[in-house]
Formats: sequence, C-alpha cells, structure tokens
Amino acid sequence: MSRRAPKPGRDDGGEFDLFAGDASFVAEPEPSRPARPERRASAPSPVIEPPLIEDGEFGGDAYPGESAKSAVAVSTLTETARDVVEGAFIPLWVRGEVTDFKSHRNGHWYFCLRDSRSQIRCVVWNRDQRGIPAPPDDGMQIAAFGRLTVYASRGEIQFTVSRMQAKGDGLRRKALEKTRARLDADGLLAPERKRALPHFPRVIAVVTSPDGAALQDIIAVMRRRAASVRLVVIPAAVQGDSAPMELVSAIERLNRWGDADLAIIGRGGGSIEDLWAFNDERVARAVAHCRIPTISAVGHEVDFSICDLVADLRAPTPSAAAEAAVRSNTEVHSELRKYSLRMSGAARAIVRHRRDRLRHLSRDVASAAEAQIDVRKTAIGSIAGRLNALSPLATLARGFAVARGEDGRTLASVDSFADGQSFDLIVRDGTVPARVIGTPKRSAS
Repeated sequence: MSRRAPKPGRDDGGEFDLFAGDASFVAEPEPSRPARPERRASAPSPVIEPPLIEDGEFGGDAYPGESAKSAVAVSTLTETARDVVEGAFIPLWVRGEVTDFKSHRNGHWYFCLRDSRSQIRCVVWNRDQRGIPAPPDDGMQIAAFGRLTVYASRGEIQFTVSRMQAKGDGLRRKALEKTRARLDADGLLAPERKRALPHFPRVIAVVTSPDGAALQDIIAVMRRRAASVRLVVIPAAVQGDSAPMELVSAIERLNRWGDADLAIIGRGGGSIEDLWAFNDERVARAVAHCRIPTISAVGHEVDFSICDLVADLRAPTPSAAAEAAVRSNTEVHSELRKYSLRMSGAARAIVRHRRDRLRHLSRDVASAAEAQIDVRKTAIGSIAGRLNALSPLATLARGFAVARGEDGRTLASVDSFADGQSFDLIVRDGTVPARVIGTPKRSAS
C-alpha cells in the first residue's frame, strides 16, 4: 500500500475535493492526537524483532511463540497486532460506500466502508460525533478520516473515524433536513408567528463576534442612517465547536436584560463550516423564542441557515440587516410628510362629512318642525271649534240675549228682577239699557 503526500493548496481543515483525481487517500495528522512517527517501508520480514532470550528462560526457545511450550496468549497477539498496525499507519482519509450502518444504544456508530473489491469495519465513537453533521446512510459515498487499528477483544481490524464528508455535501444536507423537519413539527417555521419589526427602535442588540467585520458593517450603517439609535453588542463566538452554546447563552442574556427593542443575530460570510453554528437546532430554537423581534443576518446573500427560517426577518447581509432595522432621516421625514398629508386629508374628509351631516340634519329638523306645527294647528282648530260652539258669544250670535244687573251679575232667573229695576241687555252686537215695567211673571211649566 503506497502513501501519497497531501495535495498542494489544501487547508488545515482538510477541505478539498475528496472525490477528484486518482489519489487513493490523503493523509494528514489527526487534530486531537499527535501522529506517530512514520515508519519506512521495508522488505518482507518479521514485523516484530524477536527479543534476545537467555537460554533456558523459555525452555530453550529464542523468542515467545517459537514452540508450543512458549506459545503466547491470544490477547498478547491481538494487542501486539494493534500496536503494530497503529504504528504503521498514520491518520488518513479513506473513501468508499457505507453499508450496514447501525447506531448503538451507547451512542456509537458502526458500519462498513467498502469498494468493489474490499471492505473494512468502521466505528465512530460518541465523543467524535460532534464534528460530523449527521450519521451517514447506507449506500452513501463518503470520505472518512481516522486511524487504522485492531479491535483486540475480537482480533479484527477496524477503522476508527473522527471526521467524515459525504459526496455532494450529503451529510450536511441531511442534518439540515432533519433539523428543519423538527422545527416545522413544533410550528416554529409557521409564517403567522413572524412578528413585525418596530418602526422606530431606540435600542438594538447585536449578537455576534465583537471582532468580526459584520459588527463594523452594522455600526457604519447605523451611524449613517440613524446615529441616535443605541447599539448594544452581546458578544458570542460565531464559528467553532463552542459557537452554538455561546450563541444560545447570548440570546438568553438578551432575554434577561429586556431593554432592547430589536435584535440582529449573525456574522459575515464564510464557508459552510464557518456558518454551521447558525444551523444548530439549539441556536434556532433560542432565536425562535427570543422575546423581541429578530433579524437573521448570516453570511452573504447566497448563504442559507436554519436561523433564517425561524427569525422574524431574514437579511442577506449584516449591512442589509442594519438598513432594515432603522429608517434613515430622509425616510423618516418622507414618512412624516406622508402621514401629515394623510392626516390633513382625513381631517378635511371628516369636516366635509360632518358638514353634510349637519345640513341633512337641519333639513330633517325643519321638515319635522313643520309637520309638528301642522299637527298642532289642526288640533287647535278642532279645539277652537268645540270651544266656539260652547261659547256664550256663539249663543248671542244665534239671537239670544243676556241680562246683567247694575252690579255686573247675570240675571238668569225671574226672581232676579223687580218692578222698576234697571239692567243691561247684552245682545250680539252690543248692550241695550232696559228697565222692568210691571211685576215679572214666572212662566207656567
């Protein structure tokens, strides 16, 4: 088996096209474990140099296992084989097809990696899975970085994997799809839960790296558009293994503080590995449960993250997030003029409506008053007719007369008159003085 040197131009993170060219594999040191010294290939010979044994120590054998009497234990053999294999192979990349994948209840992953002619058993320990986006699927073409070793308890060669990449970025796509499905099932991607941004925020919190270019872009836009708005930076790592928990912790601090009106969460551009913290489900849930409206500003316009889906607004860049967060003075003045025109128009419309309403009411009141007057005239005329029929004047008008004494009292009976008595006789058109001549006589009844 030949060993090739790493391709020129490859970065320390091992980011290169693992499926291009004819290289069998590319070797590089394991990040967390120093590489053993490389051993020079030699001609076929015993792998272990037999130690010099004094005569008689193993019954005359020169080294253990030379005869049945000096046979070594199976565990000694497999452990020695492990030391030999691990010493002969430095950590390297191996490519092939995944088969028989199993996730054990203890958290470890077991599978086989094979090509058209051979296969090898592989294991990914639980502690090494943090750097792998998602478990591989059977049939997936991957490149795995790890160390060849011997499982001493069974005497089997296996490949211990610490890093993994799938052809076409399949592992990361699978991880994104699973995360998105879980968030969608909890209703965190529903459009109706999106909140509107405040029109005039006073305090804006920025969750990002204090040393990143993204923060400087946001500050520059804020100074140009709305210098009076207060910016508060809540620092957090935005890439690396510690980034997800630092971002979650920063958002929790923001919720406890409670004095900001709006939050911008994000970072500048980078590779998919640099932006991966914003695809972490813990970070996405923290953004979704933030108490104030949020803007996700992760990477450049072509970049996509899970945080973009749960935030109230997705901005293509940090600068665009700052522009969306505040309005410039020109925009504010333009909007104020627009509101002024709208208010003036509304006031004129209200006055015009009230005037028309009053005119209609005045006409209705006049009509109602005239109707009431006519009703009252009719009623009064009827009453006047009845009163006139009962009036003494009406009786006089019909030819009757009324006698009144000198004291003004009405003389309505024969007994009220005496011989020679003066009185007035009231007729229809005046008064006639009169005197009684003779004794008044009562009519026979």
